[in-house]
Amino acid sequence: MAQALRPNPAGGLFATDGKPHPLQDALLAVTLVLGLMSFLTAIIDEDLHLLSSWAGLVGILTGAYGQWISETTRERFGLILGLGASGVGFFLGMAHGGLIG
Repeated sequence: MAQALRPNPAGGLFATDGKPHPLQDALLAVTLVLGLMSFLTAIIDEDLHLLSSWAGLVGILTGAYGQWISETTRERFGLILGLGASGVGFFLGMAHGGLIG
């Protein structure tokens, strides 16, 4: 039986359920910022290992909690990007000197 196609006004990958998720959006933003900061400081200079390793560790923890409570694909997609950048920055920071100077 043929099904009627309905337009999807929310979009494809970034579709939401139409409800506000302030906590999940805040965790997404924090994870992305920490991941970007951790990754860039690990790449730019080895002497910034304290900043990159701590930012990466906190980014991993906030991203993991955000994944646990996320409700939409948009949130999960951004959290995975932030988690990846946090992980790379954390491990590079650990390789350059670790969490403690």
